[in-house]
Amino acid sequence: MSDLDLPLRDRIYREPDGPHVAIVRGRDLDAALDHLDARPDCRALAVLGLPREPPDLELLSGRRLLVVDGDRARMREFAEAGMAAGADVEWLHAERPDFNRIGTWALPVGAIILAAGSATRMGRNKLLLQVADRPLIRYVIEAASEGGCHVISAVYADDSVREAIAGAATCIHNPDSPAGQSSSLRAGLQSMPEEIAGAMVLLGDQPLVGARTVGLLLRAWRREGCRPAVAATYGDRGSWRPPVLLDRSLWPDLMSLTGDAGARQLFDDRPELLDTVPAAGRPDDVDTPDDCARILHLFPRPDQG
Repeated sequence: MSDLDLPLRDRIYREPDGPHVAIVRGRDLDAALDHLDARPDCRALAVLGLPREPPDLELLSGRRLLVVDGDRARMREFAEAGMAAGADVEWLHAERPDFNRIGTWALPVGAIILAAGSATRMGRNKLLLQVADRPLIRYVIEAASEGGCHVISAVYADDSVREAIAGAATCIHNPDSPAGQSSSLRAGLQSMPEEIAGAMVLLGDQPLVGARTVGLLLRAWRREGCRPAVAATYGDRGSWRPPVLLDRSLWPDLMSLTGDAGARQLFDDRPELLDTVPAAGRPDDVDTPDDCARILHLFPRPDQG
């Protein structure tokens, strides 16, 4: 369909099986529209470098469209034609678009924050602990948002956690939380929109995992050759720790898990599915009062600015 070569995972610009997006040069737009006509499972089209006149874009109705060009007037004309056809349009003014911008559009990622634990060792709901000026869970939500996740779902069991989130994420109630972490993972995956290509799973009690680590995992996973899942390692700790990014192709297997080990069950049995990248953040979670005291001193006090 196009001679365009981008190092995006799964070679989505080729013509793969199953739901996908197409990324083409403007000179290949007619061939791309033929592809859309033949493949209803092609959900989106990116056109890099636009032809002089927009063709009939009716086939883009209900699909996503990204137009990229260095000519603002031409870009605007194509964007307006796409919106008139019923497409969900984004545009990028650039002669040579940044790879990460294209990857972000082509492979959107949602965040699932697991926040339904019982906190038995803590003696109270640790996610409500005030760290500096806000509840602990809000730091995790901010890391997911600022790191580049498109949508954020927080899976909770305690209504006080939903109140602490206060609209910062979509709250998903898990009435089966006593069944373990796998039940929360399942609820989170079920909440993801259809266009989401991967899910970033974070623990609600890891306030020191920042946006930089989230962004690092996103960039690694979007590159061609990365395995279906990618997680971070920290210093000399060896084994990986959450967050972990899970390709949609893994979701059917993850939905069938039981117990409290979550996604780790799958990768213990099939380590070939997981890549790891070194991260500079800290994966410390809060399970006991001692954990809380150790982490709290790392945050500035309110009167310190």
